[in-house]
Amino acid sequence: MSSSPSLPVVPLNKKVLLPSVVIKLIMSGSAATELVRNYFKSRDSLTAQQSSFLIACVPLHRVPDTRRPLSDAGTLVADEMVPFLSRYGCSGRILRVQRLANEMYGIYVEGVSRFRIDLSDEGHAATSTTVRVDYYDNDTPPAQAEDNDFGQLVRGFVKKLEELQISTDLITQMQRWIATKPMLVLADLLVCLIDTSFEEKLQMLETTTAAARMELAKTWMRRQLHLLQIQEQVNSHVEARMSRQQREFYLRQQLEAIQHSANTQKDHDDPDLDEASDLRDLKRRLVAAKLPSEALAVAQRELVRLQRLDPSSLDWGVGRRYLELLADLPWENKSSELLDVARARKQLDCDHYGVSQVKKRIIECLSVAKVTGDLRPPILCLVGPPGVGKTSLGKSIAAALSRKFYRVSLGGVRDEADMRGHRRTYAGAMPGLIIQGIRRSGVSNPVLLLDELDKLGCSRSHGNPAAAALLEVLDPEQNHSFHDHYLNIPFDLSSVVFIATANSVDTILPPLLDRMEVIHLGGYTAEEKLNIAKTHLLPRQLQRHGLASDQLKIADEVLAWIMKRYTQESGVRGLERALASVVRAKCVELAESRAKKAYDPHVTRPDLYDILGLPLYDALPLPDRSPGVINSLTEERGGVLVVEAMKTPGGHGKLVLTGSLGAVLREAAQLALAWVRASSVSVLGDAPSLRDAMATHDIHIHVPAGSAPKDGPSAGLAVVLALVTVLRNQPLANQETTAVAGEMTLRGRILPVKQIKNKVVSAYLAGIRTLVLPEQNRADVEAHVPETVRRQIHFVYVATVQHALDFLIPAAAAAAAASPSAVSVTKPQQQSMDPRRAVESRL
Repeated sequence: MSSSPSLPVVPLNKKVLLPSVVIKLIMSGSAATELVRNYFKSRDSLTAQQSSFLIACVPLHRVPDTRRPLSDAGTLVADEMVPFLSRYGCSGRILRVQRLANEMYGIYVEGVSRFRIDLSDEGHAATSTTVRVDYYDNDTPPAQAEDNDFGQLVRGFVKKLEELQISTDLITQMQRWIATKPMLVLADLLVCLIDTSFEEKLQMLETTTAAARMELAKTWMRRQLHLLQIQEQVNSHVEARMSRQQREFYLRQQLEAIQHSANTQKDHDDPDLDEASDLRDLKRRLVAAKLPSEALAVAQRELVRLQRLDPSSLDWGVGRRYLELLADLPWENKSSELLDVARARKQLDCDHYGVSQVKKRIIECLSVAKVTGDLRPPILCLVGPPGVGKTSLGKSIAAALSRKFYRVSLGGVRDEADMRGHRRTYAGAMPGLIIQGIRRSGVSNPVLLLDELDKLGCSRSHGNPAAAALLEVLDPEQNHSFHDHYLNIPFDLSSVVFIATANSVDTILPPLLDRMEVIHLGGYTAEEKLNIAKTHLLPRQLQRHGLASDQLKIADEVLAWIMKRYTQESGVRGLERALASVVRAKCVELAESRAKKAYDPHVTRPDLYDILGLPLYDALPLPDRSPGVINSLTEERGGVLVVEAMKTPGGHGKLVLTGSLGAVLREAAQLALAWVRASSVSVLGDAPSLRDAMATHDIHIHVPAGSAPKDGPSAGLAVVLALVTVLRNQPLANQETTAVAGEMTLRGRILPVKQIKNKVVSAYLAGIRTLVLPEQNRADVEAHVPETVRRQIHFVYVATVQHALDFLIPAAAAAAAASPSAVSVTKPQQQSMDPRRAVESRL
């Protein structure tokens, strides 16, 4: 044995340095910086004949459990590490130092010679940054026969690597080692190259005799060769069955084959055990589903086909997903219905205020079912502006019928396959939205809400195939055998309650609309909004924000002020957002005042300016008594659509239209000007100057809010009145609180308008108190407009444009007397009046 001076200690975590092996160490801290500094100093001072700068690389049996970073100890070997240092190590020669970051280095070290730590100076060896080592030389090399045996193993290992097409650079390097390196050195190199554990490498380091180290190396080389042979057998066995689509299955097969060859998993000889278990479970689910006869025959045929297929094939996955759909569909499972009319009425009244027509229809349906014992669900279509409660009303209907509820969003759906499913021949095929809804609801008689029916996508070349696919779904005579392309088996939808929602019926296919019972939900009146805010919106916001009912007090006049000045809509979504802002503001005030113990739960009108800002809307339309300014009706923009007309001198009778008008509204303006020119004598009188004004002036018609598109025929009467008043230079009486609506023909007849309830309610909320409507809308007003609104509005019903002019323009009284029966007036406090007396009283 030979001794050497003390060497600086470098602990190795989960690493072992053997002679002739090069490893990279990551070191950090002040001790690492000191070591690197000493290395560079010694390298500069050493001559070519002197030895290189060496370090003692000592493995750690395990890392000590300490929260203090070891690099902060001021030394490479912290006190916590000393008990875990091995008594054997390898001296290392530093080849290269790489600076990675501040006080962090990458150091490449080559093993030189094994050593045993000298424990003659126990304290010095255990606590210092250096240790005294004893080198033990390999003075008894192994026998020549052992060298030959190990050489054959190494050459066989290289040959196997060539067969497995491993990196040619590695094979070339190993062939160079075989030709130049001694067997003992080659043994150390290969032990670090093959798959060996940390404990095995440590055993190789601590073995003192060369013969024992050679035996260990040969044992591990034979094990590595055996693993390579197993891998080669697995490759030859699996690649014969592998295709391009079976890469993922190949990895699993390879792992199972290796485990089986190593005798570590004896119970996984058959790779199809899991698939067989899944098929047995699927069979039990199909039996429990109580399939009808046709579906049962298809399921049996698919099961037989599935058992013959390879689980790795695409068809196997398609068939399994199809059988899972058959097992999941509720063929016989239904919700237990509770036909209690009183309970259903209470449920509907509790959830929604108003909407009496919908409540009446549901109560009728339940009453008929209770009498006959057979519930034939209606197919309803709830039509109304946003925020009036169409979707929430569907949930209330489901609760009243004691059924499960599922919502299908149709917005943007444009393909028939989305409704009826894709055929299973396509990749990624899946059932349609209807069958998916039935599957997820878990019952065959849910309440299925078809939301946003009017938003179905429409193609220019193919029309509206998605809406056409709904014809079978919503037809009571056909939906008992609904045919989904993916399911490919008739499914009974006759027990499903279908409820569709839409904002307008204009974009719904007429055949589809004919199959549904349309119920129009108009906008809420001020009284209804106030009741909804007090009983539904405000309590819900208090619950969401964690406030008690006594921690927020809002008077009715404050709620009314919010509705008039901060929201002008048919529904209540904007009102709920405004109330949410108020509740959040009071939450902030409550949180900040807990320390001061001063909190006022009341909300006053001045508080709204700080919470909601300045009012967004005026309480009433801006008063404008200028000739040529007429109010028309609309469901949007506050309920009033203002039409302005102006004559500009120096023209030639040209008509100019501005304000983002649609094609229908532009045609209505041209139609109105043509009628005024044809009826100039009766409309403008005998004064030639008034009639000549149309030839010497250009007519400009504008509808404010130019960025918003506007269209529709119901503003035709308003355009005529605007032209007449600007040409006569005579405004209407009470012009700022008067509005008109009606489509006109070329002969001057007034045709009815749609959505009269929503328009009347919106106009009432905007401050309109006199309405001129077509005579044919009288029944709609009396049937659908709330009585509280009818009492506050002065209704005038006209049949022609001339009769409207006779009523609204006092100078036309003589013409009105010629045909008095054309005008019918309904005053706020008088619901019906003789038409002649109405005209005379107005004159």
